[in-house]
Amino acid sequence: MSEFKNVTVKKAANVFFDGKVTSRTVLFPDGSRKTLGIMQPGEFEFKIGDQEIMEILSGDLEVFLEGENGWKRIKGGAQFTVPARTTFKLKVHSLTDYCCSFVKA
Repeated sequence: MSEFKNVTVKKAANVFFDGKVTSRTVLFPDGSRKTLGIMQPGEFEFKIGDQEIMEILSGDLEVFLEGENGWKRIKGGAQFTVPARTTFKLKVHSLTDYCCSFVKA
């Protein structure tokens, strides 16, 4: 899906790591939410509540998921799923455009 229709977008940005990771929240009529964002090169660690599906629209990174062995390379056009109530790490190698979908448990 290249665009979202009939949604609400929160104007205030979500800003992490001194602005190296930013996103905007998109709310859907069914109550679901996504964020659309940009990550600059760097290393980041996130602790999450809900399950997340990270769709990488463009860019190049590595992800380390809690409970898995080693880093996995992810490039634009790929996605990965982060289990609920876990921590994951990213090594972002180039400017990365992403869409994160939150899945309520």
